[in-house]
Amino acid sequence: MIKNYLAARIRSFGYAFKGIATLLKTQPHAKLHLIATASVIAAGALLHLEPWEWVSLLLCIGLVWLGESLNTAIEFLADEVSLEQRERIGNAKDVAAGGVLIAAIVSISVATVIFLRHLL
Repeated sequence: MIKNYLAARIRSFGYAFKGIATLLKTQPHAKLHLIATASVIAAGALLHLEPWEWVSLLLCIGLVWLGESLNTAIEFLADEVSLEQRERIGNAKDVAAGGVLIAAIVSISVATVIFLRHLL
């Protein structure tokens, strides 16, 4: 019983990693997020950020990745339902994309406050 439970949990990680790979392969914005993530981490390492600054940036990075992942999932599901122009499906896609934009704006704002403190 425990063996089956552990095997199922391990398979779940495989599905999650497959989802991340799909996100990176199919979404141009995910590639931009990857570049931004690497850039922020490199800049943070160069500037020797405080632990609270790292936590703030990592939470923002996670928020953007979460938003992009959920946006992509909504787009995939919506396209499976219908590829024709449908107002409610379009609204759902727009709202999901707006969520990613909000996360990105907040993240850029937090990064600006943190990095300007070190650069000025």
